[in-house]
Amino acid sequence: SGRKSYALSVKQLHNSLKEFCHSLDFYFSEMDVAWLKRYELFLRGKRLAENTIGIRFRTLRAIYNVAMEDDAVSPDCYPFKKFKVSRLHEETVKRSLSKADVERVLAYKSTNRYIRFPIDIFAFTYYCGGINFIDIANLIEDKLVYKRHKTGKLIKIPLQPQALELIKKYHCKESPYLFPILSSFHKTEIQKSNRIHKVIAKVNQRLKEIGEALDLPLTLTTYVARHSQATVMKKAGVSTAVIREIMGHSSERVTQIYLDSFDNEQIDEAMKNLL
Repeated sequence: SGRKSYALSVKQLHNSLKEFCHSLDFYFSEMDVAWLKRYELFLRGKRLAENTIGIRFRTLRAIYNVAMEDDAVSPDCYPFKKFKVSRLHEETVKRSLSKADVERVLAYKSTNRYIRFPIDIFAFTYYCGGINFIDIANLIEDKLVYKRHKTGKLIKIPLQPQALELIKKYHCKESPYLFPILSSFHKTEIQKSNRIHKVIAKVNQRLKEIGEALDLPLTLTTYVARHSQATVMKKAGVSTAVIREIMGHSSERVTQIYLDSFDNEQIDEAMKNLL
């Protein structure tokens, strides 16, 4: 179904469970709360990051849900009512820049096309509602109406003049794609995935170098553009509900994760009034 990231999560869980249990020859009903706690201790013993542990358990829970749908286990055995997977989450470090710092990135001068392209991708991400790199790679029309790769949600974004200029700059009539990331050579999903992975690694490496040259307070990536545009809109008074629609999030709770750092800044400023 093209869900390669999810497939990778399942494969990683499979390998992890084989190491934990030595065999997968057991019943779903054996995975009670005590079993899940032992598995959690096993993962912590491997010194995995909190969010990685969370991914393992969310994947396991999804598979358990499929098992219940297929009548492979009774819902009465379901252990995730008591074992809360939601607690296995750690807030990531701040990944948004101030509007002033974003403008410094956009104004960065370079005639080197290998440096210019990452800046333009950063700019397009910023001007187009935080569009993900994988969705940029798959754009094939000169209007921004697309289904987000991660959620399948239909996104409709008005194109800003700066974004239109970038499309005109990079679009080649011989290619079905708007940006020179994918080409007609990349036919299978695996070919496309490998190509996108290779290009985004290069783009983010060069953005990191640009960020260091500008002495930015965080590592510059395409995702920083996504976070930053959300924060800039929030500071401008745009509602979380509207930002959610622009970014294609599944819920406002996900959008709020992006905006938490902005809320913390507000709290910090408010507390200064006590001094």
